[in-house]
Amino acid sequence: MAQINVNINGKLYPLACADGEESRLHDLASYVDSKARDLTVRLGHVSEARLLLMVSLMIADELQDALESGGTPGIVGTFSADDFASVLNEVAAEVEGIAERLEKA
Repeated sequence: MAQINVNINGKLYPLACADGEESRLHDLASYVDSKARDLTVRLGHVSEARLLLMVSLMIADELQDALESGGTPGIVGTFSADDFASVLNEVAAEVEGIAERLEKA
């Protein structure tokens, strides 16, 4: 199992992935980062948890649209539904962890 760090909106996140999948996960993280940065520009400062939740929902919406249309526009065409599910699960776990820490603060 490989260990990598990905940068999402200026914050490093350590992740584990299968050996040989590092480049793919970096590509996925780059896509997530671009969505996060776009939202930050449009919305201004929002909490990290809310930002990651909104990005997750945007990407899930893109994936759902692609699956329903039978097409694969943009980056969706280069990654499988399982790849996106894996990344979304990682992001969801991170958001849940942040939410728990905020509740305790």
